[in-house]
Amino acid sequence: MQSIGVASSLWRYPVKSLLGETIDALAFDERGVEGDRIFAVRNGAGKFGSGKNTRRFARMEGLLTMSARWDAGSVLLRLPDGRVMSNDHPDLNQALSSVLGQEVELVREAAVSHLDAGPVHLISTSALHWLRGLLPESLIDERRFRPNILLSTSGVGVVEHDWLGKTLSFSGGLRLHISGLTERCVMTGMRQSDLPDDLMITRAIGEHTQFNFGVYAQVMEPGILRQGEHAFLE
Repeated sequence: MQSIGVASSLWRYPVKSLLGETIDALAFDERGVEGDRIFAVRNGAGKFGSGKNTRRFARMEGLLTMSARWDAGSVLLRLPDGRVMSNDHPDLNQALSSVLGQEVELVREAAVSHLDAGPVHLISTSALHWLRGLLPESLIDERRFRPNILLSTSGVGVVEHDWLGKTLSFSGGLRLHISGLTERCVMTGMRQSDLPDDLMITRAIGEHTQFNFGVYAQVMEPGILRQGEHAFLE
């Protein structure tokens, strides 16, 4: 097996398209990361809040002003005014509607998954360094790309694109199959926390990698992944 790096950051996003949480360990099952994108915001037309408009998703301004944290099967949402409300709070949907300027509700995943094209999302530090070289005036931060796993790697460029079809295993026992490239939308350049709007990020990814940045993976062998574990290509 080839050693390719270390899991330097681990992320979970309990509500689709809201800010997530960074933690020291993630549990993976056949679906993906436990507690990841279990909930989503749904509008009156039945579409889920996102950074893009598609058949299933609707772009909603204001999603990235809120964050979510997984708490033993429930989710705690932090609103822009600092209030923290659980997913079963009676006033939550009204509060979300006020933030987003339209009637919405928080819904738990049912028959249709809230996940995108793959259950687990990875990016490398090599890819971030490459993008910083293209855009030295931009604030290139992993948070813009919403990975579950940030791998600290030593290669040059978007090295994870070379892992397609391969198996990625970690020293703790988790094994992932790299199944596809991650297609990017305008959400990568949208304002969140201390990161400003920056349309150049999406434009640069489009020009140089056909809007692909990072990879998706399927879970082959479930397990616990801890920050600092080594990653290997089989």
